[in-house]
Amino acid sequence: MQRTQLIGSIIADSARMSVGYAERLLKDVTASQFARFAEVGGQQIVSNHPAFILGHLSLYPCRVVSEVGGDATSIQPSSKFEALFAPSATCLDDPEGTLYPSMEEITGKFFAAHEYAIEVLMATEDAAFGAENTHERLRAKFATVGSAHAFYLGGHAMLHIGQFSAWRRAMGLGAA
Repeated sequence: MQRTQLIGSIIADSARMSVGYAERLLKDVTASQFARFAEVGGQQIVSNHPAFILGHLSLYPCRVVSEVGGDATSIQPSSKFEALFAPSATCLDDPEGTLYPSMEEITGKFFAAHEYAIEVLMATEDAAFGAENTHERLRAKFATVGSAHAFYLGGHAMLHIGQFSAWRRAMGLGAA
């Protein structure tokens, strides 16, 4: 019997790795640090912080789910999340904790959205991943839905989670 849900499981494996790494990186990060730029030797490092990274990554699972024919209603980001964490948004230092949602809200959305997307991917027939990528700007790089989603939940996620790892070290939290 031929398996018809192989591609989704391959993408889900990468997504699980990204989510697991993000979870480990959160160890010892406090709510007061979560949306702050790192500072080393009195010099602020203007680079994405965990609030921005996980908020940004929380936007993509709904796209993955809907583009393979699933119902993404339960993980649809709010307009506030879309504005704060869009690819065109700029990460800002938030010393007063007033610019970004709480650590609990951001991490909750990140983990819930990815868990749901992984479940949907595991149940999606391979044929769905062969459809043409509907995002014209990205189609030249990722011709199919499957290649785009492998990037969103694999390479794209790990690129940003690597920023989180560097932030941890700059904050003196060490490796996770």
